[in-house]
Amino acid sequence: METAIGLDPTLRLSWDDQHLMAREAVGLGYTSAWTPSGPTARDAFHICSEWNSATREVAAGGIGTGISVVPVPTWSPPVLASLAGTVGELTGGRFILGIGSGGIYSAEFQRTWGKPAYPPIAMMREYVSTIRALLAGENIDHEGPSVSLHGVQLSFRPPSVPVFLGALGPQMLRLAGEVADGAALNWCTPEQVAVSRERVDAGARKAGRDPLEVRLAEYIRICVDDDVTRARRAYTRAAMGYALGRVPGASQSGYRAHFGRMGYDDELKRIEEGRAKGMPEDEVIDAFPEQMLRAVGYYGPAAGAAEAFRRLSAGLDIAIVRVVASRPGVDSVRAVMQACAPQSVASAERAATRRSI
Repeated sequence: METAIGLDPTLRLSWDDQHLMAREAVGLGYTSAWTPSGPTARDAFHICSEWNSATREVAAGGIGTGISVVPVPTWSPPVLASLAGTVGELTGGRFILGIGSGGIYSAEFQRTWGKPAYPPIAMMREYVSTIRALLAGENIDHEGPSVSLHGVQLSFRPPSVPVFLGALGPQMLRLAGEVADGAALNWCTPEQVAVSRERVDAGARKAGRDPLEVRLAEYIRICVDDDVTRARRAYTRAAMGYALGRVPGASQSGYRAHFGRMGYDDELKRIEEGRAKGMPEDEVIDAFPEQMLRAVGYYGPAAGAAEAFRRLSAGLDIAIVRVVASRPGVDSVRAVMQACAPQSVASAERAATRRSI
C-alpha cells in the first residue's frame, strides 16, 4: 500500500507553504500528494505541478501527484485530457487524474452552472472512456448524451496518465472496474472499503479485465490536536457537509445516500430534523455521534492517529492522509503529516500483527 498526503484549499496554504509541506512530506516518506479540484478554487493541475517541481531536489523526479477529484460537468474531455497530459509531461509521468460526477444530481448545481440533468452513470462512462482514449493518443469520434466529439485528438503524446473514477454507489463502483484505472473512494468505513473492492472487481471481470489492474484510493480525514474538543469540532465541520449532503459542487444525494448505506441513516435523520427546526451549528456539530465520526476518520491526540489510519486503510492500494487542520497555519498541517507518516503507520501495523499472534 502507498501512503499519500492530501492537502486541500480549506488549509489556506500560501504557495511557499505548499512547497514547504510537499518537501516535508517527501522527508516523512509519503509517495504522493493529492488535492481536490473545484471550479472556483486555485487550479489543482497547477498545484500538482508545483508540488512535483518543489520536491525534485529531495526526491528523484519529484513527488508523485494526483487530483481526487475533478467534478467533470464544468469541463470537456479534451480540456481535461490536455491538462492532465501536460501535468503528466511536467512531472515525468507522476500524475493521476481523478474525475467525478460532481453535483450533477442536484437541481441547484444544474441551475448554477447551466448544465442539463445528465444521467450520472452514462455521463461518467463517456468521460472516462473518451479521456483515457485521448490520453492514449487516439482520434475520437463519439456521439453520446453528454459527450459529443468528432475527429478530436491531442496534438502531443503524454506519458501514461491513469484515470481514476470517483465512486460511492454500487453502479459507479462497478463502472470504475469496467472502464477506469482506479476508483477514488471517500468517507468509507473499512467494511465499506471491502464492499467497494468487491464491486470494482465485479465490474472489471464483467469487462474482461484483471481486477488487479484497477487500484483503490481513498481520502482518510485526520485531525490532530491534544485539545480533543477542538479537534472534534474541526473534523466534524469537514464531515457534516458530506454526511448531510450539502457540499457545494459535490454529489448532494450521493454522499447522503453513501452514509445511509453504511448504517447511519437514523442518526443523520435526527440531525437533519434538528437542523430544520433551527438548531445552531454548534449543536449540530455536537449531535454527530462519535461512533460514526471515528468509523470513517480520526480526530484527537497524535498518539492515536497512526493506528486509526492503519485500520481505516485496510484493503486500499493508495491511502491518502487528508489533512483536517484544527488551527490556522502550517503547524496544524505538520502535526497530521508527522502523526501519520508511513514509518509510524508501519509501526502500528507491526504492533497490530503482534497483538493478533
